[in-house]
Parts: sequence; C-alpha cells; structure tokens
Amino acid sequence: MERVIWQQLDEAGQRRALARSELVADPALEGAVAAILAQVAQQGDAGLKALTEKFDGALPERWQLGPDAMAEAGARLAPELKAAIDQAIVHIGRFHQAQQPQALSMDVAEGIRCELRTEAIERVGLYVPGGSAPLISTVLMLALPARIAGCALKVMVTPPPINDAILYAAQQCGVDALYLIGGAQAVAALAYGTETVPRVDKIFGPGNRFVTEAKRQVSQQGTAIDMPAGPSEVLVLADDQADAAFVAADLLSQAEHGEDSQVILVTDSGCLADRVVAELEQQLAALPRAEIARAALAQSRVILAQDLDEACAISNAYAPEHLIVQTRTPRDLLPKLRAAGSVFLGPWTPESVGDYASGTNHVLPTYGAARTVSSLSLADFQRRFTVQELSRDGLAALNKTVVTLAQAEGLDAHANAVTLRMEKPA
Repeated sequence: MERVIWQQLDEAGQRRALARSELVADPALEGAVAAILAQVAQQGDAGLKALTEKFDGALPERWQLGPDAMAEAGARLAPELKAAIDQAIVHIGRFHQAQQPQALSMDVAEGIRCELRTEAIERVGLYVPGGSAPLISTVLMLALPARIAGCALKVMVTPPPINDAILYAAQQCGVDALYLIGGAQAVAALAYGTETVPRVDKIFGPGNRFVTEAKRQVSQQGTAIDMPAGPSEVLVLADDQADAAFVAADLLSQAEHGEDSQVILVTDSGCLADRVVAELEQQLAALPRAEIARAALAQSRVILAQDLDEACAISNAYAPEHLIVQTRTPRDLLPKLRAAGSVFLGPWTPESVGDYASGTNHVLPTYGAARTVSSLSLADFQRRFTVQELSRDGLAALNKTVVTLAQAEGLDAHANAVTLRMEKPA
C-alpha cells in the first residue's frame, strides 16, 4: 500500500490521495444493455428466455418458484445455517421495525390542517446476484425491510442455479415470488413486466456492470431504483492504540471483494502503519482470495495525519462506504464524522457484522455518494405524501396571501380557485 503524509501534500496531491478509480463511460455497454432492455420490453417471456439462453444457458424448466418451493428448501438446509439466518433476521428485523415513521398531523393555523402520511411502495423487485457463493445476506437486507414496510408484492430475481439457503432466506423474509433469471434481462423483466414476471415500481439490489447499467437506464424511464452501485470500499481510522491485526483484517475483508475495491488506512501513528502493513502480508498468505486482495491493495493507500481531528477531516473528504474507527475513545469522534455509509465503532465491531447480522443494512452508498446519499433503510421501501384540509374560515384566512402570490406569478386561475369560493355565501 502506498504511504503518504497528508501535510506534505498540496491540494492537488490530497485530491489524488483520495481519488477512486475513474468511472469511464462505456458506449458499447450502454448500447448493449439498451438492446437487451428493448428485446424484453418488446418480446416479453420469449425475449427473456432467448437472452437467458444466450448469456447464462437455457432457462430452467421450473424458473418460477413460489412459497412451497421455498419452504421445501428449508427442510434440506443444515440446522446450524438455518439458525444463523434466523438470528440475523431477528436483529435486522428489530432495527428496521424501529424505523417505522411517526404519523404527523397538525393544525398550522385555525381551520388549516396539514398531515404527512407514509405508505409502502406497492410492488418491489429484489435483485440478488449469482456467482460462486450464495449471497444470503443480500436476501435479508432487501426482503426483510420490504416485508416490514408492508410492500404488497415482493418479487425476487436471481440467476440459476439457486442455493437452498437463498430459498430459505427468501421464504423467511416473506418473498412472494422468485424467478431464476439474472443480468440486464432480469432488470428489464422487473421494469417492464412480461407474461410471467410482474412489473414492479422500484428495483433494489447490487449486480455486475450490466445490471448496474440496466438499473440506470430503467431509472430514466420511470422505474425507481435504490441507488447507484460502485466498487466496495472501507476507510479505517486508527490511532497508536489500535490492534494492527484487527485493522489489517478489516482492510482485507473489503479488499477480497474485488480487484477494483479500495481500502484506506488513515492514522496519526507511523508505528501503527508499519505494524498494519506487516500484518497484511502475514494474513494475505492464508487467504484463498489473496490474488484479488493484492490487486485491490495495489491501488489503496495509508495516509498519515498529524492528529485525529485531521484524520476525521480526511475521512469526511473521502466519504467512505464503510468507516471503521479504532481509537482509544471512538465514540468521541462520532460527532466529527459526517460522511459515511455506515460507521463501525471500536475494536470489537468489524465491518463483517454489518454485512450479516448486527441489524443495520449493508446496502450502502459508494464512490463518495455518502456525502448526500443515505444507507438503505425502511424509508426506501415507502413513500411520503401530504394531506391538507381547510375549513371555510381557514381558506378565508389564506385568501389574500394566496391571491396575492398567484397574481404576482401571473397565474390567475390559481387566484380564481380561491376567490370563487370566497364569493360563495357561507
């Protein structure tokens, strides 16, 4: 990992030290995804099957699974894995249940009542990536909040073959229907609907660059998405009391995600930095994904700050997806930390707990979006709308204000909607 001393860098050097790999627009990818979306939109199931066969192999004969199939999977699953899933569900459920919004209804003046109401998004699509390992945690982080929010239809898509643990988690979290499809064509099916796959109002979940681009394109066509997804990242903020082995393990837990992952250590201790680098080498030797982690470490760095106040400022400037604080009194720094997807305080809080079972959601903003974008929460599965109700006296009290403002904007019909009512005998 490259080492830099923050105070020795000019402004441009500091920007480079916090730079992520450039996201380069790929016209070929954009066009390819647009063609996939169009084929599903025009051909429905036939287009979906053709594209699945082209990219992933023949569509399974049984590619639509309901609650019965999910329940059957539970009977085949090892009890200890079921217990782990169930415990994670309890913690995630408790934290997200506590996020239910409070109803707001008030009289802003006599005869003028305003309300803020919340309703669940009716139909949601949940994308769970395939790959070498079943992403059970992604099912939990998407489906459980959807159930708690009260979404009427929860549709999950995931490429075949499907693992029993995925089915069990889906069943435990209240997924209504599951389709064994993946890639941009699965996003298209959720966005437009086919003869078999119902159209949804919002799509959630991570995926490869084709999935990410498909989500971007359908979001411009009227289907909402959770957030743009980028490479995984972590920033560890540590002082000389931090355990170097813990810090190295946390850095590697993100580095093993992919070669484009980025990990950063910010510390006011050169001695700690030396110990962490040594620990990285020692722990890498035992990791099956060491080659991937090494590639990620090659584009990562250690930043030496003069004190913890400066370290916090560096972290805020970077706005990491995951922020781990391993200092003498980590909670004391929390008021100074403004931009992060999720914060992990103290030596006994590895990022892994947030990925699986502490209770918080692991769908987080990346690439600096944490400055303005929030982590996934119950609110993302709901929508808010306002209600107002006025009596005649309440409208009379606003008569002059509304008419004056409407006329100032040149909107006479707006003014007339009030004056006509006021001319009506009480």
